[in-house]
Amino acid sequence: MLDNIRIVLIGTTHSGNIGSAARAMKVMGLKNMVLVAPDCTVDGQAIALAAGASDIANNARIVNTIEEAVADCGLVVGTSARSRTLEWPMLDSRECGKKAIEEASQHPVALVFGRERTGLTNEELQACHFHVAIPANPEYSSLNLAMAVQTLCYEARMAWLDSQAYQGEVKEQPYPMAEDLERFYAHLEQVLDKTDFINKSHPGLVMTKLRRLFNRARPESQELNILRGVLSAVEKTIKKTQE
Repeated sequence: MLDNIRIVLIGTTHSGNIGSAARAMKVMGLKNMVLVAPDCTVDGQAIALAAGASDIANNARIVNTIEEAVADCGLVVGTSARSRTLEWPMLDSRECGKKAIEEASQHPVALVFGRERTGLTNEELQACHFHVAIPANPEYSSLNLAMAVQTLCYEARMAWLDSQAYQGEVKEQPYPMAEDLERFYAHLEQVLDKTDFINKSHPGLVMTKLRRLFNRARPESQELNILRGVLSAVEKTIKKTQE
């Protein structure tokens, strides 16, 4: 199950952080790293700080967007401080580890980490089903990238170790992949536009709230197919009325 959890680093600017993150992953038994539009390369400093985990850094897959990084994932969790402007389903680090292991037997799981200075953008956070905040000391909550990776990898490993004693009790739930959800959101926006439900001067407001709603609800694959069928039926009715 740990092999099915990938660590996604977005816009990393310091190569040493890639190496340190690789080391943190390997210590906890994870090995799948994806780099999204990195602003550095896996150089000598990265290899030095990997300290025996250079295989993870050297084999990291490099892509251009978060969508490419998580397209085949059924669960995507983005690291974030709690936000008052973007309300999203939140997990703490322990809950994140448990949920990652629960679902890693069914599909790939992505734990997404943002840029060293600015973290993840709102658009990137909206590509995630959940946000995770590490409950650090509020008087000094500054964690560097490798520390954050280490914390979540540790929680995933501990949840995996716990699951070994209760193997077979996890109920499988077939969730859709991230790319399937994106196609649903595109279809939903298209239908809402045809019915004049969306305010054309502020089209993103409604879709942001609907994304939050469906990410919180976590529809299963069969449920998503039903929703797509409803949208198709609405489109057919609109076409008939226009004929």
